[in-house]
Amino acid sequence: MAFLSTFSIIARDTASGELGVAVQTHWFAVGTLCLWIEAGVGAVATQSMVEPAYGPGALDLMRQGYNAKQALEKLLGDDADRELRQVAIVDTHGNVAVHTGNRCVAFAGHQDGESFSVQANMMANASVWPAMHQAFISSKGELAERMLAALKAGQSAGGDIRGQQSAALLVANAEGGLQPWRQVKVNLRVDDHPRPIEELDRLLKVHNAYILMNAGDNLLAEGKKVDAREKYRSAARLAPGNDELLFWGAVTMADSGFLEDALTIFKTIFNRNTQWFELLQRLPAAGLFNKDPKMMKIIQRQINHERSKND
Repeated sequence: MAFLSTFSIIARDTASGELGVAVQTHWFAVGTLCLWIEAGVGAVATQSMVEPAYGPGALDLMRQGYNAKQALEKLLGDDADRELRQVAIVDTHGNVAVHTGNRCVAFAGHQDGESFSVQANMMANASVWPAMHQAFISSKGELAERMLAALKAGQSAGGDIRGQQSAALLVANAEGGLQPWRQVKVNLRVDDHPRPIEELDRLLKVHNAYILMNAGDNLLAEGKKVDAREKYRSAARLAPGNDELLFWGAVTMADSGFLEDALTIFKTIFNRNTQWFELLQRLPAAGLFNKDPKMMKIIQRQINHERSKND
C-alpha cells in the first residue's frame, strides 16, 4: 500500500449529470491508484494509506443498487485499517459519502457540498480543502475546468506538505452502457512533473482542442463548412503549437474548399518541419486527401516559397 498524501475532488455536475474526480499528490502516478469512475454509476477517490480496492468495490456495489453512503459503509465495515483511509464517493444521483480516518496524517479533513466533496490529508495547513470547496462552487464552465480550479486553489492554499509530483483527472458521461469505457469523456494523467496541476491544465486545453477539431469534422460531414472552419480555428487557438492538430485541420479544410485558409496553416507547419509535406503527398493514395494535382502544386509552390525565405 502507498501512503498518498493527497488532495482530491469528486463531483456530479448538477446540470449535465456528468461524473468527475481529480487529484494531486507528491507521489508517482497517482492516477493509477486513487481515481475510479464509471458512467451512470459513480466516481471514487481513495487515498491516505490507499487501498485501491475501494475503487472497483464501490463501483460494483453502486452498480448493484447501493447508494454512495451504503457502499462506503459496507467497504469500511470490512476494513480493519479504515482509520488510515480517506475515501470519497459520489453516485450517479449526486449522493455523496466521505470518510477521513482518525489516523490520517494532519492536516487532514474534508468538506462536502451539493453533489461534490473535497478531501485532503498530510496538507501543509488546514485551509486547503476549504479553499478547494470555495473554488469549485464559485467557478463556472465544464465540470473538468471546475475541478481543475479546485485543484489549483488547493495548491495555492498550501497543498501537500511534501510538494508536488503527479495529478490526474477523469470525467464520465451521465449515462452508462454496455461499453462503459466508451463513456469516459476526459482521461488525463500527469505521472511525474514538478508542476503537475499546471501540466494538467495544459493537457486539458489540448484535449479540448481535439474535441473541437472532431466537432469540425462532424460539421463538415453535415455540409456545414463555415461552422466547421470556425471549430478548426478555435481548436488552433487552444493549441497553437500542436502540429498534429493543425495539420489534420488544414487537410480537412483544403479538401473541403477552404484552400486559402488551409495554406496559411500549411505554411506554418511546413516551415517547422517539412516532413508534414511528405506525409501530405501520401494521403491521396490512402483516400484521405483529394487527388487533385493542381491543388497539390499550389501547396507545393507555397512551400517552396517558405523554404526559399529560409535559405
